Amino acid sequence: MRRFKNIFRTRTFWIVLVFIAFVYLNNTPHLIAARGGEAKLLAHRGLAQTFPMEGIENDTCTAERIYEPEHEYLENTLPSMEAAFAAGADMVELDLKPTKDGQFAVFHDWTLDCRTHAEGTTKDYTMAELKMLDIGYGYTADQGKTYPFRGKGVGLMPSLPEVVEHFPGKALLLHIKSDDPEEGKQLAAYLSTLSKEERALLTIYGGDQPIAVLKEQLPEMRVMSKATLKQCMLSYEASGWSGYIPDACRNTELHIPEKIAPWLWGWPDKFLSRMERANTRVIVVGGDGSDFSSGFDTLEDVKRLPAGYTGWIWTNRIDRIAAAVRRDTPD
Repeated sequence: MRRFKNIFRTRTFWIVLVFIAFVYLNNTPHLIAARGGEAKLLAHRGLAQTFPMEGIENDTCTAERIYEPEHEYLENTLPSMEAAFAAGADMVELDLKPTKDGQFAVFHDWTLDCRTHAEGTTKDYTMAELKMLDIGYGYTADQGKTYPFRGKGVGLMPSLPEVVEHFPGKALLLHIKSDDPEEGKQLAAYLSTLSKEERALLTIYGGDQPIAVLKEQLPEMRVMSKATLKQCMLSYEASGWSGYIPDACRNTELHIPEKIAPWLWGWPDKFLSRMERANTRVIVVGGDGSDFSSGFDTLEDVKRLPAGYTGWIWTNRIDRIAAAVRRDTPD
């Protein structure tokens, strides 16, 4: 009996050892060749004015706390998106808000009070009325002593169709700001008017309910919500050690906080290659996930990325980092 127990223990030991070795070899980044290629850049709201992230809440008026302007562009406008693509962006993110006449305005805030001279929400106005607003009205870098963009933002709020038509062949990330399922239906109706090729360039993320509705109506669309992200991450952490890619991680997008990324099986190269095979885009955002607007906005920020990183990078300052990212990425 004692001999049998010893044999059993020995076999168990070797089985466990082989299992650990398999998991290590299947996920270590040290025993594979570099992926090659170059990192890709996502410009958050185009090229925009930035501000300190400390203490930001959902209702914080960020236009009232911008840094001293280094450029003339305002977020979510055609000029800001043009500047972002010209600077090297591979994709531009923009925000969608519904209007009174059933359109989508490209605008970030829940209300108009912060950035414009109007009150209420976009749903209180038609798209034509929104175009008459000055979206640069509320910006200040010195607690209201001066307003450098006041009077310069009239007519700059675009509609979603304007953006899509203005950037043919360009990749866009559309953000539904609410959790209203009706907005998912409304967006699906608009996307249905586009060609298959045009829809392939668009990715949508936002509230769980509108994203679920949109995915049901247009199952081929690449979408993401907190629910889809959580489902993928939990499934992958349970099985990713084996190299298996769960269905929840296929044909989607993942916004991975930089502080969480190192805990993913196979990070970075094996993880990126697995998700690429599953037709899933991986974008690294700054911080720990508590604020998904944080990005890699300075050269010092970029240095925190893994050497040779070839995934997507979320940035609020494409103008600052694009050249360095391209230069530092191996061929």
